[in-house]
Parts: sequence; structure tokens; C-alpha cells
Amino acid sequence: MAKDDRPADLIGYEAMQQDALRGVIRSAIARAAEPGGLPGDHHFYISFRTAAPHVAIPEMLRGRYPDEMTIVLQHQYWDLGAGEKAFSVTLQFNGQPKSLSIPYAAVTRFYDPAVQYMLHFAVPAANAPANGAATPSKDPLPTPRAHSPADGQDAAPNVVAIDKFRKK
Repeated sequence: MAKDDRPADLIGYEAMQQDALRGVIRSAIARAAEPGGLPGDHHFYISFRTAAPHVAIPEMLRGRYPDEMTIVLQHQYWDLGAGEKAFSVTLQFNGQPKSLSIPYAAVTRFYDPAVQYMLHFAVPAANAPANGAATPSKDPLPTPRAHSPADGQDAAPNVVAIDKFRKK
């Protein structure tokens, strides 16, 4: 079957998969927000679309990073909170504390170099519907994947059993 002849996904599996993987980020941030902070050598590089709906960052940062920004949660972060749809954190920029609130839907990459765990996400453009609905596209969205970057090469995607993430 040719690519254009593929049946339409009326259920929205790609969007559902991205939401499920964003739950991994939510859980990791919730763990880091607990007393004692990040365990071991874990730390996070989180890239996000600064113009995505509901991103709340200081205007000076938005002006400096109009499209995408990466933050690091390692040693100097405060007031980390993992909400249902977004996380918030206070970081220092030029010696000044600044509060940020970032919806998980705005995250484009999540990387923990301590274990070389990375997730990539497709994020709709800033003018896409703010309700989180998937925007239909002629080309399929790239699939988010967990991988270990070894020798600068992308490894094959890991298969993750979703049973770990179900509420029991």
C-alpha cells in the first residue's frame, strides 16, 4: 500500500503515544521534586518550544529564545513542581532567579545523560489548536522514542512495556 493510501488513524495513536511518554517526564520530575532531589548522578536536559501555548517564562528569555530553549535541572534549581499538565521550576539567569512554567505538551526533548535516556517529541507549531488536539498532517509525525546515543549514532528504539506506568 502506498504511503498516501494509508488508512486514516481516526483514534489518534501517535498523540496517545506522545501523551503516555510525556507521563515518563512527569514522573521523573515528580521524583526530582521530592525531598533529596535527584538521586545519584541523574540530571535532566529539557528542551521546549517557548512559543507553545501556556508556556510562562520571563519576556527577556522569550526574546532571547523565540523558538526553543533548553534548561538543565541538576544542581541549582528551586521550587520544582510536577503538575498534571505542566511543571514549574525556578532557575538562575544572569544571577537572577526566574520562575518558569512549562506544559509537558511543549517539551520537544528530554534527556538524562546519567543513563543516556532520551525522548523526542513532535510539538505542533505555536498557531496549532491550544486544546492539545493533534493537527492532521499529510506526513505522519515522527514517533517519540527512547534511545541511548552511542558514539554519536542514534540507537534503535527501545520497546517500553506500558504496564509499568499503569495505576494499580
